[in-house]
Amino acid sequence: MPVHQQRISLALQQQLPDPNAVAAARLAEAMHYATLNGGKRLRAMLVYATGEAFNADLEALDAAACAVEMIHAYSLVHDDMPMMDDDDLRRGKPTCHKAYDEATALLVGDALQSQAFECLTNNDLPATQQIAMVKCLAQASGVMGMAGGQAIDLASVGKQLNQSNLQSMHLLKTGALIKASVLLGAYCSSNYQPADLKHLSDYADAIGLAFQVQDDVLDVIADTATLGKQQGADIARNKPTYPALIGLEAAQQKAQLLVNNALDALNNLQNQCLALRALATFVVQRSF
Repeated sequence: MPVHQQRISLALQQQLPDPNAVAAARLAEAMHYATLNGGKRLRAMLVYATGEAFNADLEALDAAACAVEMIHAYSLVHDDMPMMDDDDLRRGKPTCHKAYDEATALLVGDALQSQAFECLTNNDLPATQQIAMVKCLAQASGVMGMAGGQAIDLASVGKQLNQSNLQSMHLLKTGALIKASVLLGAYCSSNYQPADLKHLSDYADAIGLAFQVQDDVLDVIADTATLGKQQGADIARNKPTYPALIGLEAAQQKAQLLVNNALDALNNLQNQCLALRALATFVVQRSF
């Protein structure tokens, strides 16, 4: 895993525009700030873990991993802005609009989204595979995925959601990009069967939801220094969360149950998928 974290950091530096080589130097600099400021790199790790399970080309995996990290970074930049969650801290540093300004932060998100799809074509895969990857990431990012989930989240502030509605929201807001990360790793290969994609999707749905449940738990039990963002922010905004809906202990149990479901889904694959199993466990054991 650590070797992949180093690899994605280097790949991102190569894929991002050089501030010294473009006219919009401040924008390019802010893109680097937003993308290279740490983070778990879970989505990139999922790309590599899935791809290696199906013997995918490593350089193709670099392109896909960079693409999902750029989409994720763009979403965080926009989420942190005053018209959304209005956060001052991200990964222990000032948010992009605080380090630069709101207009630059808005453009950072726009530019990172475009750059992500350019990344997906920076490989030697057949056109059919590239098209499948572009479609996968586009669907995961749009109204039927991450953006749609965020819209539901913003509209739900101060409202009571039942568990089914809360789950549906998070499967879009958080889970869609996590699922895309897993599937992109497979799409970088030609060694998978249609049934494999179904099992991978089941795995990804489970850990995507577990990730969000654990996020909700950490918002209650962790501290700001550990989280790298303001602790208790969801409570302060009166957002619907799993601990608020079902209680802290039940939320922790749900996260573990979801991880168990994810591991069960991997049992249907021929490869042992050791890296995917380790990442599923990390989702509920993490403290940030």
